[in-house]
Amino acid sequence: MKILFIGDIVGKSGRKAVAKLIPEIKKKHQLELVIANAENAAGGFGLTPNICDELLDCDVDILTSGNHIWKHKEIIDYIENEKYLLRPANYPEGTPGHGSSVIRTGNGYKIGIINLLGRIFMDNLDCPFRTAEAEINKLDKEVKIIIVDFHAEATSEKAALGWFLDGKVSAVIGTHTHVQTSDEKILPKKTAFITDAGMTGSTHSVIGIKKEIAIQKFLTLMPQKFEMAKKGTQLQGVIVHIDEIDGKGNKIERVRMDLVD
Repeated sequence: MKILFIGDIVGKSGRKAVAKLIPEIKKKHQLELVIANAENAAGGFGLTPNICDELLDCDVDILTSGNHIWKHKEIIDYIENEKYLLRPANYPEGTPGHGSSVIRTGNGYKIGIINLLGRIFMDNLDCPFRTAEAEINKLDKEVKIIIVDFHAEATSEKAALGWFLDGKVSAVIGTHTHVQTSDEKILPKKTAFITDAGMTGSTHSVIGIKKEIAIQKFLTLMPQKFEMAKKGTQLQGVIVHIDEIDGKGNKIERVRMDLVD
């Protein structure tokens, strides 16, 4: 089977790319499932219930998130009851929402999705490595295919988790940096891996932010009101080929698709 994972959706331009390009990609590649990291979908930071519903209506099957998930307070009640929106599993016990979920595809396959947050240069949460093991132990009873979204800053931490989970999950896909890496590979025990899936939004920007504003921030070190860029919109992510029987990753390929207005 083929699963599309979409890198961090940033702002309105990113949502527009998802709405317009996903039907084309699904048809071309005969996708079984679409997963998207949406933690920057609302104005570049966070996610609202309305935007979550909007994305789930665009042929996205399940949404993952990261460190900005709590930016908008209205998401707190929403996430508790929405099984198709995940927050990192290594938040403390009692945090609203769910860190993993099982979704059934149109062809009847069950797929487990785990969302994790890194700790290097990030919030000091529970250990993502041990949390991953605990979540896998729960999902193993029900599914053969498990996809992990590791929302982390440090490439070393992402690489370490990939090797740690090699053979235990179908894919480990990094998110958060908004820069797509070129190190996609199948690890020795058949886990697909990439350090970062990239960003879905404006590429004429500094990781989604208007470049003039970002440059001024670096020049002056003064606070700036960030605005999302709109030009050069692109959908980025990966397509992972997985064996339906044993859940092993067979191939991973990068996706970069321009939105033509």
